Amino acid sequence: MGLTAVDIFKHLPKTNCRDCGVPTCLAFAMKVAQKQASLEDCPHVTEEAKGALAGESAPPIRLVTVGAGDRKLEIGQETVLFRHENTFQRPCGIAVMLDAGLDDAAVDAKLDHFRALEFDRVGMMLGISLIAVKGTGEGARLAAVAQKASEALGLPLILMGASAAELAPAASALKEARPLLHAATAENLEEMVALAKESGCPLVIQAAGPAELCELTPKAVEAGVQDLILQTEGASNSAILQDQTVVRRAALTKKERRLGYPTLVLVEDEDALDAAGKASLAIAKYAGIVVLRNDSKPVLLAAITARLNVYTDPQKPIQIEAKLYEVGEPTDQSPVLVTTNFSLTYFTVEGDVSASKVPVWVVVVDTEGTSVLTAWASEKFSAESIAAAIKSSGVEDKVGHRSIMLPGGVAVLKAKLEDESGWSVQVGPRESSGLPTVLRNWSAA
Repeated sequence: MGLTAVDIFKHLPKTNCRDCGVPTCLAFAMKVAQKQASLEDCPHVTEEAKGALAGESAPPIRLVTVGAGDRKLEIGQETVLFRHENTFQRPCGIAVMLDAGLDDAAVDAKLDHFRALEFDRVGMMLGISLIAVKGTGEGARLAAVAQKASEALGLPLILMGASAAELAPAASALKEARPLLHAATAENLEEMVALAKESGCPLVIQAAGPAELCELTPKAVEAGVQDLILQTEGASNSAILQDQTVVRRAALTKKERRLGYPTLVLVEDEDALDAAGKASLAIAKYAGIVVLRNDSKPVLLAAITARLNVYTDPQKPIQIEAKLYEVGEPTDQSPVLVTTNFSLTYFTVEGDVSASKVPVWVVVVDTEGTSVLTAWASEKFSAESIAAAIKSSGVEDKVGHRSIMLPGGVAVLKAKLEDESGWSVQVGPRESSGLPTVLRNWSAA
């Protein structure tokens, strides 16, 4: 949340000396608030004022990075409570738990399973974000399993242990990868903070609730650890909802710096329905990381889909590239369909075409990610735009006929499209579920 001109003016010398090139200090403050000038342009502002303004202008929720390289996870720096106010910016990290107490064969099997946890969702390949390696009290074993997981998957790690002594070997061996250390409590805060400071790794602060977190986070900051992630111990749905909301609201609306950090929710439920429901709740309200003990594909797919829905910009529909697509292995005599570039529309059509077993060419029109009827109503899916897409797609060089199938919901475009494109237009079904029957009986007009 940016500072207002009044906030800045309070810290200026108020001499109206014009040494900054602006007639008054208030006018200068307005320019700084609008990012048209820098505080450094005032030669008389004190270091104390600079420090105070820097603190006040800092993001209400700190940006924390877990991991390193291309697959690092950045969480925090959110500015709103509700998605309709502004898009949530940094998608929640989804972690699965790996028990270091498993034997080597079981660890290898788990890593193979984690590697397969990737899902094609409306054209995007989505998967887990982190591996949480849970120790059993033996530091050397935790380090060995964490090292193997890091090499096998290349994902950021969470090192989970009861003491700094248990986490130290893994933190030392993997410090370049910046694993997340879990967790500092009231009982072990001093030693965990010392390990985080020595290794340069981010640290989870775990407490019974927000009030205790307010007591612990300043101690970690004063000791030199700034990259913190907060966790409360409540495990029920109501406790998660309450604690997550309290922390987020306090950081944003009350500017409570002691709670101005991303959060972590640990979901230890084994039941798939309970785990999926709790993970989805935590993603919506407002976890930066969700750690799942149940790593089954249905649970992960539910969590990943929830994350996609929550963190998709509602003003920017998910869309695919507007071009010519092949479904199956179409030939020069295969049917040609036309649709919009709204991802859900295209992949629904693709699925129904695939079910027909008929290879097809699909001309996708750029409708700014809107569906057929929405695009037609806004004149983005018109005879002119479809004709232009046919021309630019190159489909005319791919097929030996000039027949194209139009979605049944916009049959009104048939005559004009024929005039604009020179193609014969067949009207398809209103719903793509009818495509298999139509395609099996298709013939060029």
